[in-house]
Amino acid sequence: MLIIYWLLVAVMVVGIIGAVVPAIPGSSLILGAIIIWGIVSGSFAAIKIPLIVTVIVLLLSVGVDFLASYVGAKQAGASKWGQIGAVVGLVLGILGLLPALPFGGPLLGMLFGPLIGAIIGEFIYRRELWPAVKAGIGIVVGTLVGNLIQGLLAVAAVAVFLVTTWPQVFGG
Repeated sequence: MLIIYWLLVAVMVVGIIGAVVPAIPGSSLILGAIIIWGIVSGSFAAIKIPLIVTVIVLLLSVGVDFLASYVGAKQAGASKWGQIGAVVGLVLGILGLLPALPFGGPLLGMLFGPLIGAIIGEFIYRRELWPAVKAGIGIVVGTLVGNLIQGLLAVAAVAVFLVTTWPQVFGG
């Protein structure tokens, strides 16, 4: 039982990383681990609070993701072209298909892909370089702030799980 507990905590840590890194599932991994713990431990009463908190975190994460990107884009005066470019750049970056980044693989692609994509999308729309760069930076900053907030929410969900299940597992 102890091994399963620690394996599920490890899955939750991956979920925390996934809340910050776009290509990895975040809060849904944490939620799945909590549900599995409820099944394995045979006590859904013990996971009621972490389950509720994690569902709220999952919903907030989705909202934060959209809101942070939207606010960042609007503050920088970005159009939908810039936002679409950022998504395309993220996908191409994760897949390592950015011609400007022949090294570094998916990690650098996740960092620079949205920026390059947003700038290209905005430049196609506006035909002006500086506003396109400004919009690209705004989109990326908004996304990074949103990812940071999602990471903090994921840490809170895991902390609630640990605090509420620790006495059940370790008798303390």
